[in-house]
Amino acid sequence: MPNQSEIIEFLKTYKAPIIIILAGFFLTGMSFYLFIEIAEEVLEKEEFYIDSTVQNLIEPIRSTLTDNIFGYITEGGSVWFLSVASIVLLVYLFLNSKYSNWFLIYFTINMIGIAGLTKGLKLLFERERPEVLEQYDGSGFSFPSGHSTGAIAFYGFVIYLIVISHLDKKWKWLINIVLGIFALLVATSRVFINVHYVTDVVAGISLGLTFLFVCIFALEVTLWQNRRKKKRVG
Repeated sequence: MPNQSEIIEFLKTYKAPIIIILAGFFLTGMSFYLFIEIAEEVLEKEEFYIDSTVQNLIEPIRSTLTDNIFGYITEGGSVWFLSVASIVLLVYLFLNSKYSNWFLIYFTINMIGIAGLTKGLKLLFERERPEVLEQYDGSGFSFPSGHSTGAIAFYGFVIYLIVISHLDKKWKWLINIVLGIFALLVATSRVFINVHYVTDVVAGISLGLTFLFVCIFALEVTLWQNRRKKKRVG
């Protein structure tokens, strides 16, 4: 049984990881809860006041210029772009000796898993889009937003890799803020070009965060177990 001083020392040593883990569980729970709440309403074919309100606010400021700008931004969450970017990241992880193969495995699970889950949910809910625009990948069913789930899953994992890297703290903050903003811009671009409702995007972000946190947590647990095994062998 550990004494009081040992417990205090443990909390001092692992204070930051404990806070991060608790925050992760809280965000995962909140994200999943939000997704379920929206999904229930969509399944019952309910209309959301926020969807029509945001559409009415955006419509007067939409133009060819805004469509072009957000059309370029939205490519950051497209299947072709995320596929190419994922392959590049996998090659980097494979060639970089400081990353174990578990990073490759869980990143692959993260990306393929969220893609398959999103596709399955679209077929389940069968929600029609506000507008079908093939040039912006705006075809098929609407809920949840695939660009949103994919962007959160991919850029979120990259943010995680940067957090655990040896980069200078100021660079970590700068890069991660830029990546976070870009991921959110990709998601919101779907509303601006009118191929998704706000609730599609919010649900997509929530689902992407939930799946991302589960994958990262599973990866961290796996790495921790491997470290324990090595210590025992050593």
